[in-house]
Amino acid sequence: MDRWVLYAIISMVFAGCTSVVAKLGLRGISSDLGLAVRTSFVFMFIWLFTWKVVPLGDWQKLTWNHVYWLALSAVTTTISWIFYYKAIQEGNVSTVALIDKGSVVVAILLASIILGEHITWRVGLGLSFIITGLLIISRK
Repeated sequence: MDRWVLYAIISMVFAGCTSVVAKLGLRGISSDLGLAVRTSFVFMFIWLFTWKVVPLGDWQKLTWNHVYWLALSAVTTTISWIFYYKAIQEGNVSTVALIDKGSVVVAILLASIILGEHITWRVGLGLSFIITGLLIISRK
């Protein structure tokens, strides 16, 4: 198994845990306050991790172009997280998480349009299954 597949699987498992643990942490407080507290911890943990594992040479490669695109990614992440937390506070984590994971459809389409990644027939078929699943599960 390629290392990136293992990383993706680990990410999947912890992302699934995140939603359930976050729902528990939101009991009795606003989703906005919960998100701010959680994000503060994420900020601290990421910087501790970064100082430990990133070689000095990587810091020297960082340009304003990198900062620009990563800042734009932070804006999209912030918007996503704000609405995700509002959704899990009010709805069922199982349904909200599934709808949120529909972001894979958006990511694949944008990767094709912006990055020129090719959508194969297998990816197209998978997208249609994801969309169908989203429609089935999100309807009451």
